[in-house]
Amino acid sequence: MTTYSFLDDYSEGCHPEILDALQVSNLVQQTSYGNDDYTAEARRLIAEACGRPGMPVFLVASGTLANLIISAATLRPHEAIVSAASGHVALRETGAIEATGHKIISVPSDDGRITPAAVDDAVAGNAQAPHMAKPRLVYVSNATEFGTVYSRSELRALREACDRHDLLLMVDGARLGVALVSERSGGATLSDIASLADIFWIGGTKTGTLFGEAIVIPNAELAVDFEFHLKQRGALLAKGRALGVQFEALFSNDLFAQSAAVANGHAAALSDGITAAGFELAADTESNQVFAVLPNSVIESLQKSFAFYVWEPRPNDASVVRLVTSWATESTAVERMISTLAELA
Repeated sequence: MTTYSFLDDYSEGCHPEILDALQVSNLVQQTSYGNDDYTAEARRLIAEACGRPGMPVFLVASGTLANLIISAATLRPHEAIVSAASGHVALRETGAIEATGHKIISVPSDDGRITPAAVDDAVAGNAQAPHMAKPRLVYVSNATEFGTVYSRSELRALREACDRHDLLLMVDGARLGVALVSERSGGATLSDIASLADIFWIGGTKTGTLFGEAIVIPNAELAVDFEFHLKQRGALLAKGRALGVQFEALFSNDLFAQSAAVANGHAAALSDGITAAGFELAADTESNQVFAVLPNSVIESLQKSFAFYVWEPRPNDASVVRLVTSWATESTAVERMISTLAELA
């Protein structure tokens, strides 16, 4: 039996509607470097979805590119980023942010979310100017690395904390789609994100595109000369049309939200199956990442048929595993995982 992957939400290529759009547009000649008709339409659709027609939108190939370009473009050399200790920029980008010359101030977080109190503490703990890097930007990922989701009220409280300290608020939206369609979001929309964040990005890679993320800049001052940073960091693609076509398709016919809802639905089914089999969840499932505590013997048996991350060890010969679902997850694979767990319980 072929091993089925729950390792991540980008094991497949792209959504069939996006593949169709790439095929249809393939031989249509277009201007280079993102000045093509498809990118213009993608930008228009994204800005309108955010409730801000004409707002600056820039398309890049990857999330790490988005994070480091935003850092380099918005911060002066002595300014620092406040992030949860588990934040992607703090742990899993090989020092890309530090390589731009900016310090990351890590703050504790039990569930991946950063709180206004943590922002206050970070500012107070780095206030010996000019001997300490100056906090300037608060980084949050939504959904977080633990699959948790910020509610609209939590994001509003972070905005207020940033305003108290004259800080910028940035949202890493690698999984923004699944966050917004989550019940935990409290009905938050792209328009809410645009009204609360100074700069954020919308993940395409994990929502159905072959590759690509969309940097959105509600704070117009931050958009000045932004394209120079794209070029300098190698993010300005000659065939920028490839990004434009994909995001035009992703933001047509509600595909962005639909893909995210499918992913969350599969995760909810997995969670229900895990608990029905008598196993414990390490955290409530709020998006498309499921964290479960399983005996190591069960994990070894599951790995014969399924691929997933063993996240961290637990006492009594058990471990936390992470299962990730996507727009392309097969219902039959979810059912097979659930039935296998029931047999192993």
